[in-house]
Amino acid sequence: MVSVNIDPIKDIYPFEQHFFDLKGNRYHYLDEGSGETFLMVHGNPTWSFMFRKLVLEFRNTHRVIAPDHLGFGLSDKPVSFPYRLETHIDNLEAFVLGSKLDNINLLVHDWGGPIGLGFALRYPERINRVIISNSAAFAMNRIPLLIKLGKLPFLGEKLIVDLNLFARAATRMTTVNPLEDKVRAGYLLPFSERREDRTGILRFVQDIPMKPEHPSFETLLGIEHGLWMFREKPVAIIWGLRDWCFTHHFFERWVDFFPHAETLALEHAAHLLLEDAIDDIIPFLHHFLD
Repeated sequence: MVSVNIDPIKDIYPFEQHFFDLKGNRYHYLDEGSGETFLMVHGNPTWSFMFRKLVLEFRNTHRVIAPDHLGFGLSDKPVSFPYRLETHIDNLEAFVLGSKLDNINLLVHDWGGPIGLGFALRYPERINRVIISNSAAFAMNRIPLLIKLGKLPFLGEKLIVDLNLFARAATRMTTVNPLEDKVRAGYLLPFSERREDRTGILRFVQDIPMKPEHPSFETLLGIEHGLWMFREKPVAIIWGLRDWCFTHHFFERWVDFFPHAETLALEHAAHLLLEDAIDDIIPFLHHFLD
């Protein structure tokens, strides 16, 4: 167990650290404010740092919970852990049930989409509202070349684990406006020291199921087939339209699933839309949650 020193970013990530015991592994999470639960689930290669501005804003009206998946952020990063979609969902389930979270407003981003919605499908009675941002929770038939390279044996490990290029690229290629140096350092902080701390990033990329024989394909397909369960709940879709990975096509797929959803399509935002367009997103979320 190696602790991450957050002193360099404490002024922009000024939160108390909490840890949930997950079968001997420390599962880090933020827990700020009180009221209805606002649960924020990140993807790859981000962590709860991504939600820092939302946490500061909504802790005034909600109990804001933002966990770090195992292998990410301030959570433990076991090398031998089975980093699969189903095990990430299991972890979130254990945390939510163990923390007795209910009346949940669920926000998902990137591969937090299938993880968060995979949990929600198991416990729909705990979910009040769903907010979807630049993610997918359904089968895909193509992925960008840069991510495809990360799935290749040997080369993927070299690029992602040895050279840390996936996390570095995520701080350069996922926003319209360049990140400030301290913000970029914040995203990279949990993955900057030891090569094994990047194992979770690699496993996430390898776990993108493109074919039926992939171990996570049936799990993802089951989530896709269960999305109809949320058509009776309030759903919002917030999208950075200049995302080269989760493109406008993914946005349209979500609208097909949830034609009643409230939508916020952001022409001036990319994948890390909370960095590009937070001033548009905050009032939209206040309106939706109220």
